[in-house]
Amino acid sequence: MTTLRSLTVPLGVPSATIGLLEYLVRDDQLCWIRRGEGLVGFGETLRYTSSGPGRFAAARDWWADISASAEIEDQVTVPGSGLTAFGSFAFSKRSPFASRLVVPEIIVGSRNGTAWVTQTTADPDQVLDAESVFTALAGFLDDISGEQLPEAGDRIRPGVLSESEWKNAVARSVAHIAAGDLSKIVLARDIVASLSSPIATAQVLRELALRYESCWTYAVDGLIGSTPEMLIKVEDGKAQARVLAGTLDRATAPLDDPGYAKRVLAGSEKQQHEHAIAIDSLTRQLEPFTSSMTSHSEPFVLELPNVWHLASDVTADLRTEDGALPTPLDLVEAVHPTAAVCGFPTSVAGELISELEHMDRGPYAGPVGWLDAAGNGEWGIALRGAVIEEPTEVRLYAGCGIVSGSNPTAELEETWSKFRPMLEALGLDRSRVLSGQVS
Repeated sequence: MTTLRSLTVPLGVPSATIGLLEYLVRDDQLCWIRRGEGLVGFGETLRYTSSGPGRFAAARDWWADISASAEIEDQVTVPGSGLTAFGSFAFSKRSPFASRLVVPEIIVGSRNGTAWVTQTTADPDQVLDAESVFTALAGFLDDISGEQLPEAGDRIRPGVLSESEWKNAVARSVAHIAAGDLSKIVLARDIVASLSSPIATAQVLRELALRYESCWTYAVDGLIGSTPEMLIKVEDGKAQARVLAGTLDRATAPLDDPGYAKRVLAGSEKQQHEHAIAIDSLTRQLEPFTSSMTSHSEPFVLELPNVWHLASDVTADLRTEDGALPTPLDLVEAVHPTAAVCGFPTSVAGELISELEHMDRGPYAGPVGWLDAAGNGEWGIALRGAVIEEPTEVRLYAGCGIVSGSNPTAELEETWSKFRPMLEALGLDRSRVLSGQVS
């Protein structure tokens, strides 16, 4: 087995204006950023891949072995410092996508006014001290990626299904719900951005992080985006989650009605029903791992630049079993997929998704985030994002919760509202892109 050595040293606090974005300068980086704080990774020291139904358990066991054998010197000791890995997991147990954990060579982290740099090596002969840490970081920062302007040849192509085919899938889903087969299904669709020049990934990530600062901006091996939904956060024996279900496009809202979002979302039986299914699904799966759990008695309205959501935050004290707390990947495996990205019952919805979407979601709507050797971690759901398939080909994904009363045309428009964050970050505009133009 590979033995890792890891050293974490303090770093001057990043810019108060842009935070870690000043380190987000390379197209090959890994990142997890919210409100300027989080983690940014450079290079790669070690990785592990797995697939199939056992992908979470296999990754958990690998990480436990790697962490137990590692030599870790952590002069900061906060969640995310010390030995840490980024990860991305397939949505489906049937997906050929290789779920992965990646240990970067260098991580720059920032949290609550504390900043640090971690260097990790698998070379037993490498000198590991403060000088080597900052020398390695400087080497990565010496070779930064350029920016890119939209070009006239940039365009959007349909994905696996055309718009009419996807609306038909929504109608079929509503029929299954009316027949009593299930109460909710989340249907996704894809579109492809074809670019004239290679995507400037770091630039896109900075755009997302600035526009959607209350979301978690992520990048792992070409999976990029900015998710508003925290699947599970584990810190010092406590777990947290943010559940979203119920969406309203801000582009359709009247400008002179400040109470519009709350009135429409909270007053909609369909939206409330969809949200209740999502929150009940998560708490039911999380409960066996907890000694106590609390959530909002009523969902709140989460305001994002493109949409409003009904949202609920869940917090829980984790239960010790055989002297150990559950790991982040134990909890990820238990709660994924939630009703918010699959449906309910999830087993029935999952089968129907495969039949109706006609595509492999890959890492879309799967867990994405990080974990450290001390048992902490943050895992979001890979939403509002895309997969870079080629330097000039980017596949975007968006989905909607379908329940009784869902309208296919309205659900199609909702997908466009959810594509908007990535399209804007790419410098694309729906109304012009469909005719081959850029904004």
